[in-house]
Amino acid sequence: MIGCLLFIILIGYGVYWAFYDMNRLQTGEYLTEATSPDGKYTIKAFVTNGDATTSNGIRGELVFNEQGYKTKNIYWNYREDTADINWIDNNKMIINGYTLKVPNEKFDYRHQ
Repeated sequence: MIGCLLFIILIGYGVYWAFYDMNRLQTGEYLTEATSPDGKYTIKAFVTNGDATTSNGIRGELVFNEQGYKTKNIYWNYREDTADINWIDNNKMIINGYTLKVPNEKFDYRHQ
């Protein structure tokens, strides 16, 4: 019974890692960036080129300018070629119409 449960957990984690982990996204080609009003965060946008079977996508990366934390992916959307990034205040921004509160919120079209 325990072995079966561990096997199911392992399969579930493998599917998440292979298909939904934002850390495994393509790097892409740099598009643009925008820094928060207080200079604490920078959002960098990259376009990932699709191939014959997929469309382009936009990946948004959060850079911590002061704390020295590792950058993290907070935005991933399919079928986009451009990134429009606007800061509302020091911790809230809009990227291509989606509002995110940094550093904890993220948007991933695969979870919609």
